[in-house]
Amino acid sequence: MAIKTSLQHEFDMKDLGPLHYFLGLEIKYLSHGLFVSQHKYATDLIHKAGLDTCHSHITPCQSGLKLLRDSGTSLSPSDAAQFRSLVGCLQYLTFTRPDIAYSVNSVCQFLHCPTDHHFQAALRILKYVKGTSDYGITFRRGSSLTNLSLHVFSDHNFSLQAYSDADWAGDPNDRKSTTGFVILLNGSPVS
Repeated sequence: MAIKTSLQHEFDMKDLGPLHYFLGLEIKYLSHGLFVSQHKYATDLIHKAGLDTCHSHITPCQSGLKLLRDSGTSLSPSDAAQFRSLVGCLQYLTFTRPDIAYSVNSVCQFLHCPTDHHFQAALRILKYVKGTSDYGITFRRGSSLTNLSLHVFSDHNFSLQAYSDADWAGDPNDRKSTTGFVILLNGSPVS
């Protein structure tokens, strides 16, 4: 509270109360922590793509699918621009949706010259999002975001877990490896 009072003396500002919506992020305060989602952002994106009436998918990509650089036909300049816009929006959605991060990263690799196969893969991700638009991340009490003061680290009553995986030379286009990781502090993802 003292910081807020000091800032109000230096800057012209208003206290709008607890944060509920900011830059497409929706914050819900729960008894056990915070729930952060992008439900409105996701539904707006589905509407923008014209997929309001389509069916949803239960997975963001086909199992075992490897997108190839030269598969399919090249998109027209206007369709390529639409693809890039859609993929950029999907990238922003990964802030609260780590379940689509791998699939979004896969289509991001073809932003320079997308084909109809890449566009269909991006649409499939969006159809998955349609059925799961209420997904998000829960930060439980005692985790790093609901208790940001230094005493979280000084009481030694926290748990830090990290998981990683790699697929060595798994990209059929350039034989590069794909890696991924998640770091959890008290069970909530922080990176």
